[in-house]
Amino acid sequence: MDAFKLCKLVVVFLKRSVQLLMLCFFASLQTRPAFAEQTTIILPMHTILQASKSGDATTIGITVHDITAGQSSSAGLTASTAIPQPPITTLPATTPSETIAPSAIATQSGTSQPETQSPKDSTSEAKKLKGRVVVPANPYRGVNNSSTPFAPEGTLRRALPAPLDPVFPSTEYVGIASQIQIGVPDQDPMFPLEKAIYKACPLLAECRIKIYGWANPGVDYSTSRRANTPLSYFTVPNRIELDQLIFRAERIPDTVQNEHMDWGFRTTWLYGIDYRWTTSEGWYPASNELLKHNQLYGLDPVELYGLLYIPKVAKGMVLKFGRYISPPDIEAQLAPDNYLWTHSLMFTYDCYTQTGLLASIKLNESWMVQAGISAGADIAPWAKSAIPTATALVRWQSHNNKDMLYGGVNSINNGQFRLYGEHDNLQQFNLTWFHRFNRRFHIATEGYFLYTFNALQGGTVNNGPPRNFDTLTGPGAILPGFSDAAGIVSYWNYKVTDRDYISLRPVDYLLDPRGWRTGFPGYYSSWTMGWIHRFSDLLTFRPEIRYERALDNYSAPWNNGQRRYQFTIGADLIQRF
Repeated sequence: MDAFKLCKLVVVFLKRSVQLLMLCFFASLQTRPAFAEQTTIILPMHTILQASKSGDATTIGITVHDITAGQSSSAGLTASTAIPQPPITTLPATTPSETIAPSAIATQSGTSQPETQSPKDSTSEAKKLKGRVVVPANPYRGVNNSSTPFAPEGTLRRALPAPLDPVFPSTEYVGIASQIQIGVPDQDPMFPLEKAIYKACPLLAECRIKIYGWANPGVDYSTSRRANTPLSYFTVPNRIELDQLIFRAERIPDTVQNEHMDWGFRTTWLYGIDYRWTTSEGWYPASNELLKHNQLYGLDPVELYGLLYIPKVAKGMVLKFGRYISPPDIEAQLAPDNYLWTHSLMFTYDCYTQTGLLASIKLNESWMVQAGISAGADIAPWAKSAIPTATALVRWQSHNNKDMLYGGVNSINNGQFRLYGEHDNLQQFNLTWFHRFNRRFHIATEGYFLYTFNALQGGTVNNGPPRNFDTLTGPGAILPGFSDAAGIVSYWNYKVTDRDYISLRPVDYLLDPRGWRTGFPGYYSSWTMGWIHRFSDLLTFRPEIRYERALDNYSAPWNNGQRRYQFTIGADLIQRF
């Protein structure tokens, strides 16, 4: 460590030492929470406060950790005299939208606790805190500080602090939209529909069952006149359409605690034109509405699964069973989970949902592994095309919270196109990388490789009648032997204000040499820029501009196979309820 960094650490250490002494002084005048055998609290500027108790001696120490340099300095204070222990105050039961204040260092609980406890009960309560962190208010809100991860004030979590600013779709790295991250609490606000339902039926609040949704209309101007495809999801050009109307009911298991098993579920129903991209063979009514009738609007149960949390397997395991969103992507099917309104070309043609069983096991703060079995990419187990398909993924998050890697095998089996059911059989390999430069700026990059054998040009067959927005129905030509496709996309996201961020998608390439995915052999790219403004927690506005084109001299997939390029300007609204 050079002299400058050493001096910086010493100054910060001395500053925090004074703050610690003041904290101890004022704490002696108030009711103090009981510490566990060893409790860790993360303070701003990466000062780590540790307290331990042995008999009548209490030891308090602080560590100033320089994340960028990987160095730290420590000191400790020990009080050998007995400290009178006041009664322990715990929190009453909370609703799903409430958070725990930093001063209330207690475990989340569904029932109220008595005001006082015996020493034996105090020790038991304190032990539940071991290995957790409580993050206080961030003093750098709105300031470009490169080394202070953000986490909501008072968040109790058994994981690294949330790395991203709340202006973005999620404060977590990829994965929070499509799966339960072990050790991360539910931080969603209470939406108006929830509030009304809880008032009418308090039992749902006690059971932590949430019911909410959103409406997502959009409009665009396009140089194409009939169809925007392969742009997704906004199929129809130059019109106002309803992308998605969502109704969701869910219960999120408490994975922060590690004392007992917990359960959960999610059911998400989507109505709108976006169903054309989420449909899974065998899941009705969407499967009939699209694959047999080629309707513009449809209804799809895009998520329908149960959850079982088992805390005693490694650092916790979550079993998910039912229909769930394919795990490893940056983008997701549901509007609030995405940086931009439109989707990348590569995301348009990979696996959307799977139906089966997925196990997620947390090994430590940095590592998680996943393994599962499903009926195939976008196939229900009872559908003609169903085939046992394996999933094996690994997720790593750096200790300094600046990098995340997530990838592996999303789906693999014998690879044969399902000719009997006229459906794709994707063999898919993904790798996703997030890098956070600071609280304002981060990038997210993903690549995949797909392959199959003996496919049909254009993939899964839509047997519905040709429509003005989609004339390319019916089976394509057989492509004997090996067919592959590859793609890469990158998002560059910059926070402007607490309500605004800019998202650039300067990299979006799809390589489809035989036309297995798009129906048109070729190589494609798009460039997109959007400015996202949050009027409130309930209303978001997402305007964007986009240009896309074929990189070869013969492919023309846009406007029902009539254009080699396309320019669009559009915007959507997300109104939560």
